[in-house]
Amino acid sequence: MFALFLSPVGLVALAALDSSMVFFLPTAVEAALVILIARNREMFWLFPVLATIGSVAGASVTLAIGRKIGEEGIRRWVAQKRLQTVRDKIKAKGSVALATSGLMPPPFPLSAFVLACGALGVKRSTFLIAFGIARLIRFAIIATFALLYGNWILRVMKSDAFQFAVAVFATIAILGTAFSVYRIVKRPA
Repeated sequence: MFALFLSPVGLVALAALDSSMVFFLPTAVEAALVILIARNREMFWLFPVLATIGSVAGASVTLAIGRKIGEEGIRRWVAQKRLQTVRDKIKAKGSVALATSGLMPPPFPLSAFVLACGALGVKRSTFLIAFGIARLIRFAIIATFALLYGNWILRVMKSDAFQFAVAVFATIAILGTAFSVYRIVKRPA
């Protein structure tokens, strides 16, 4: 199934899903970037741009959902303590500082953070521009490492141990996605 995302269009879709609040597959975009760049070294510059476009699109939808559900609805998704932390950072540093969350690697709860920013009324354009720049920087760094070490990484990915780890990871991803869908469908009593 992951092979569906190993194309330019697939990378955009995967990055959009990764920044959404439903899909749960940490490091999938990074893995796709490495594989695509190792297989298409001459286009290494394009893949971070495509991943950024998809990521900003997914974050845009998540931000809009957060805006729609507001502060009351966000409590169902984000713990009160984390929500207060986001609120305090908005007051202290503004939305640009919050958008740099796009630089953070997993397991940073990016979707919950973007959702909270929407619910707290962070300015959409400023947030998405800063978020896009942060994601482009993050994906460009990954692309650089993929360009340098991509072939070695592909050899490691073919090993039995790695294949087993991927199977375990895929199971966790399916369970995490199912849990996210359950939370969306379930209405508080």
